Amino acid sequence: MISVLSTRFRTTYFDYFSSQEGQDLNPNKTIMSSYSQRIVDPHVGYKKVLVTGGAGFIGSSVAEYLLERGDDVVIVDEMNDYYDVELKRANLGRLTERFPKCDRLSIYFGDICDESFMIKIFATENPKWVCHMAARAGVRPSIADPYVYIHSNIKGTTQLLELSHKFGVLNFVFASSSSVYGGSRSTFFSENESVDSPVSPYAASKKACELLAYTYHHLYGLNISALRFFTVYGPRGRPDMAPFKFIDRVSRGLEIQQFGDGLSSRDYTYISDIVDGIIRSIDRPHKYEIFNLGKGSGTSLKEFIDLVQKHVGTRAIISVLPNQPGDIPYTCADVTKAQEMLGYRAKVSFEEGIVKTVEWYNDERESKGLRICPETQANGIGRAASFTELTSLTSQN
Repeated sequence: MISVLSTRFRTTYFDYFSSQEGQDLNPNKTIMSSYSQRIVDPHVGYKKVLVTGGAGFIGSSVAEYLLERGDDVVIVDEMNDYYDVELKRANLGRLTERFPKCDRLSIYFGDICDESFMIKIFATENPKWVCHMAARAGVRPSIADPYVYIHSNIKGTTQLLELSHKFGVLNFVFASSSSVYGGSRSTFFSENESVDSPVSPYAASKKACELLAYTYHHLYGLNISALRFFTVYGPRGRPDMAPFKFIDRVSRGLEIQQFGDGLSSRDYTYISDIVDGIIRSIDRPHKYEIFNLGKGSGTSLKEFIDLVQKHVGTRAIISVLPNQPGDIPYTCADVTKAQEMLGYRAKVSFEEGIVKTVEWYNDERESKGLRICPETQANGIGRAASFTELTSLTSQN
């Protein structure tokens, strides 16, 4: 059920229908009808898919799924050091091990903003499907260094859109973010909401990508789906994210930092559910759509920490600190649209996901000697324990 609509939509809807005798005044029913009219049948044949950011957490997981089902995959990744490059190498190594001597997997190392490099890839590989997962992520790091977000996210996405239209790409799917909702007070974040007030450079860059994508659809008829991810986690997840950090630090008996009173809440989405939503979007060439991909329910920070303690088997050492600039106090996805138009359903509960992630972490640590230190990731600015004070950065000028 869609619980919340933007004020503008709600007013327009009821102003119109209040004068219509005998009309059903339920806006949810009208929206559901609109969704059903825009449903696209899935493409079930072979695809060659360009996956940018294919060495990353989400990108490599998507590439693995595509290869498993028989598609060709072209990975492009610049292997930047936002987090430990060894993790990205390990992701690529897992793919090449699972698909040895596979002529269906091509890997290129370079910057998606490098025009001649990307033109050569499009001309050589001729992918007709694009899954654009490459991006600079993170709210707090974007406040410290906004320029790299303009380069990687906005310039990089524009470059890919331009090449996709020129080379006749059939469907362009890219990663947006729940961060675009800013300080929304809605119970569930709906794609119908106005998102014109981003609270971080990262969020602003993702909103800009959505606008540019619509422009390319309008001008050239490029089929596009923008996917607003809600806090993705799981085995091999990014080490700057709270799930990895909390599990790691609690396991090692180190202090974790709780920003605020612990009542802030996130819609944490397990990696297999996100991959399912991405694949469904790739297979359905919608004209232009934005989809929330989340679990559809929130977990408070206190509950999160309790679950980590429970399944790690160690009590957390907690330092309570003030809320951080740019952080959103609450996220929860309204996934009605993705359910109706993609057949998307999140299947993994947060506790089940934490159990799976702890099991992976323990296995990596015991059998392979996991040596990733979260405090060194994202330039030292992560979502959990951090040694960078952003208040001093935001008070400058």
